[in-house]
Amino acid sequence: MSHTLRIRASRPRTRAPRRLTAALLASAVSVCLVAASAPPAPLGVGDRLFPYLGNPGYDVASYDLSFTYPGRNDKPLQAVTTIDAWTTASLDRVNLDFAHGTVRSVEVDGLPAPFTTAGDDLVITPETPLPAGSWMRITVRHTSDPRAVKGKDGGWVRTADGLAMANQADAAHLVFPSNDHPSDKAMFTIRVTAPNAYTAVANGIPTGVDRVGGATTWTYRTQHPMATELAQVSIGRSSVLHRRGPHGLPVRDVVPTKDRAVLEPWLKKTPDQIAWMESKVGPYPFETYGLLMAQASTGFELETQTLSLFERDVFTTPAYPKWYVESVMVHELSHQWFGDSLTPRTWSDVWLNEGHATWYESLYAQEKAHKPMEARMKAAYAASDRWRAAGGPPAAPKRPDPGQKIGIFRPNIYDGAALVLYALRQKIGSERFERLERIWAQNHRDRNVTTAEFVHLASDVAGRDLSGFFKAWLYGKKTPPMPGHRDWKSTAPAAAPAPAPTGRHGAR
Repeated sequence: MSHTLRIRASRPRTRAPRRLTAALLASAVSVCLVAASAPPAPLGVGDRLFPYLGNPGYDVASYDLSFTYPGRNDKPLQAVTTIDAWTTASLDRVNLDFAHGTVRSVEVDGLPAPFTTAGDDLVITPETPLPAGSWMRITVRHTSDPRAVKGKDGGWVRTADGLAMANQADAAHLVFPSNDHPSDKAMFTIRVTAPNAYTAVANGIPTGVDRVGGATTWTYRTQHPMATELAQVSIGRSSVLHRRGPHGLPVRDVVPTKDRAVLEPWLKKTPDQIAWMESKVGPYPFETYGLLMAQASTGFELETQTLSLFERDVFTTPAYPKWYVESVMVHELSHQWFGDSLTPRTWSDVWLNEGHATWYESLYAQEKAHKPMEARMKAAYAASDRWRAAGGPPAAPKRPDPGQKIGIFRPNIYDGAALVLYALRQKIGSERFERLERIWAQNHRDRNVTTAEFVHLASDVAGRDLSGFFKAWLYGKKTPPMPGHRDWKSTAPAAAPAPAPTGRHGAR
């Protein structure tokens, strides 16, 4: 689902009769005037789960984000967001998603532009309407507030010594103005200025560190397009630990400086985990990887692109078995392929993220810790009808309750979706399934993907039409019989509440 930079070639046009030209011009002016006179309104790209997320009419090519951290995490950061984009329709207004900060000024193509708000949208009126197929640059000077928003999940996470980000599913626009929907991936440059005692790390690779007086500016750039929900910025009294992964891949971890020694036994496992994933689905898809160990209580881990967010306590709490912690590490690592490189076109396609991450988490636990996947899948099958009743089928999750946007991350898209992959492997055989996984991961790198594309590819690899199989498993209210395990039974929905997908926390 990659909305990469596209240069649209102009097409030769035949000359219309003068009267027709005048009529069309009058009509266009009339439509523009009507649109301009209409009150600003929140827009969206029509996502079934988040109707007002994202905005139509343009395709973002890149974000340039600049944050200035004041030295404490309960005060707003000063920020500048610059967006370069192509227009895909004629626009007399441009809507951005932005809902938690003070906008000081807006420019469009270097000229001041008036702005207002509508719902969670920042509505900008350029000096002149923007024709379809044109390049635009929007610069917004604003604050970015790390304090929690009542009724809204995510955005900045306040840690013991600074800040981190958790923007999934729809919270990037609580941090910076954006087209906050995964269907519009873009390149990112991120600059963070902080007092010299702090270290700032962001997605991608470092391209500069500039110290002026008592402050340092850190600059990072991505080398692959990224969805807004995967953006990450860490600001803290941290150490950045470097090592090498397969094929010389730079691996860097961000940890509280005082915890370097206690966390090192876990961090050194990452290169071998990357090699294990590569053996299953092919080369790692990005320029770097690493773990961000945050001193914060979030209740989840998160696959922010090239720098996965983890709670420090996951690694320091003796109650969590070693095999469990390692499998959670692999869950977030596997998301770099499934969810980050291959990004869902809509949030209803999120089962493709979480089902695959849960699959490889389970497979790793089976191969490395002798925890049989079949036992986990049998337990999931027993709970599947309850999960479907509570959260919807895997590819048609129920809408989240107001103020609980992360409510879509229910067991139906974790173990429930991994159960679909298990059924698929049972149906087409291990060899074809493994080939499907490699082709899916490698042929769709840096793209947006859909459930329909996965169904089509699976049918091609299997050599037969699997649309009926997937319709039942992905959209049915009841769980179909498991191929090869007709004796497996699923408990009726009223029998018991659905358990959490991965124990204490949600490994998103």
